[in-house]
Amino acid sequence: MNNSFFKFFYRIFIGVTALILFLCLFFAPIISITPNFSDAFYLNDAYVWPTPGYTTINSYFGKRPSPTAGASSYHKGIDIGAAKDSLLIAICDGKITFTGFLGGGGFTITLSKDNMKITYCHVSPNYIVEVGDIVKKGQIIGYVGPKNVYGVMR
Repeated sequence: MNNSFFKFFYRIFIGVTALILFLCLFFAPIISITPNFSDAFYLNDAYVWPTPGYTTINSYFGKRPSPTAGASSYHKGIDIGAAKDSLLIAICDGKITFTGFLGGGGFTITLSKDNMKITYCHVSPNYIVEVGDIVKKGQIIGYVGPKNVYGVMR
């Protein structure tokens, strides 16, 4: 009887362990549906990275080979590789001073703070901020646009 008693509890232990592993592996990633920026990539106390989960810089500021015929070989920003519909967040506290189409930058959002302007190019034209909005560092201000798979910060 002792032997069957231990076998019974051993089977329950294995079953519960397997259930916990199954839940952790398949359901834990979908438990949090709302973005949590408590783990955001902070550059320092004043700034946060603009594209959560995307840190690859595809093109740096400065002189570069022209990406397309007729394009400038001097790049005025950095291109951060981010997938369509990825979040764009305010890198600092500030005010939205422009939303609209801006030539080669496509649909654009400009965030201003003091004498600095941060321009997010190739954003979705479905703006969630408006000119005059005051935003906080880490706040979602838009999404990477559909026509270009790169989010650009200038």
